[in-house]
Amino acid sequence: MRFFKNVLAGACAFGLFVGIAQAEPVKIRLSYVVPVANWAPMIEAKKELARHLGKSYTLEAIRFAGTPALITALANNELEVADLTYPTLPLAIQNAGLDDLRVIADEFQDGNPGYYSNEYMVAKDGPVKTVDDLKGKVLATNVAGSAVDIAMRAMLRKHKLEDKRDYTVIEAPFPTMAAMLAQKKADLISAVLPFALNPELRKSAKTLFTTKDAVGITQFSMWVARKGFIEKHRAAMVDFMEDSLRIVRWYLDPANHKEVEEICAKMTKQPPERFGWVFTKQDNYRSRDMLPNLKVLQQNVSLVRDLCFVKQSVDVSKHADLSLVQEAAKRLKYPPRERGGKRA
Repeated sequence: MRFFKNVLAGACAFGLFVGIAQAEPVKIRLSYVVPVANWAPMIEAKKELARHLGKSYTLEAIRFAGTPALITALANNELEVADLTYPTLPLAIQNAGLDDLRVIADEFQDGNPGYYSNEYMVAKDGPVKTVDDLKGKVLATNVAGSAVDIAMRAMLRKHKLEDKRDYTVIEAPFPTMAAMLAQKKADLISAVLPFALNPELRKSAKTLFTTKDAVGITQFSMWVARKGFIEKHRAAMVDFMEDSLRIVRWYLDPANHKEVEEICAKMTKQPPERFGWVFTKQDNYRSRDMLPNLKVLQQNVSLVRDLCFVKQSVDVSKHADLSLVQEAAKRLKYPPRERGGKRA
């Protein structure tokens, strides 16, 4: 009898151990490049709204200088969810062999009617008045091959200007762009939110063209994950997407705008009054359902091919899995005034 009791106790202990092991939260490392513009640090700032955080998953936001570096991180399993852009998606699939990448959610879109589009700026009192005047000049980008960089090169190619032959490209972090233009280290800079709204920059610089001028509407940034990770940790990923949706909708609600300004100010060490634009129509468009525009994305990656940045286009439909965010959305209900998914 004692033997059977010991066996039963051992079995119970083993079952408890297995249960604890299975309940270990899934580690999710989420990338970002620009605070405020990318969701990762904003989600961390409102983690009290994440009901599943610490239970089914843990979250770590990791900053990168530009999206091309995310390809290496994904390939080395150093990221679970990355915010790739429309040029880095085909680069990751074709050049890095990450054929198992899946687009799982929207981050933001550029150039949508009535919304902001990234700017390329020159000095007001400088010699550059038109795109043609950039011949022989120095152009500043964040990272070669990024979406910001591709749009810049696409605009110059429209004017028959090519890198190295007709102009020089240098790399610099977004926060330093204004200083580079002021110090005449660059004749054109890439300006994205929130850095594009620097009051000192607006006084001394003007917009020569925008991303929309260069390439039209873009599914600029999106979340991607590898198929194997999604399949292995689907339940945790749906929990993560549910929490993300809840937080995204909180940020997009005008009723929370005052607190949003304070969060952005703390994150960037700038005055809160500089963030009246954030998550309004003065900002890039963001889907409150976190659904990317796959039709636009297909056009974008085909353009990357047409510009010879990749050899072949990518069939976006084969590299998208929106079931996670769609399943997560079913768990949440819109307040009456927001039914139909329209942004307030």
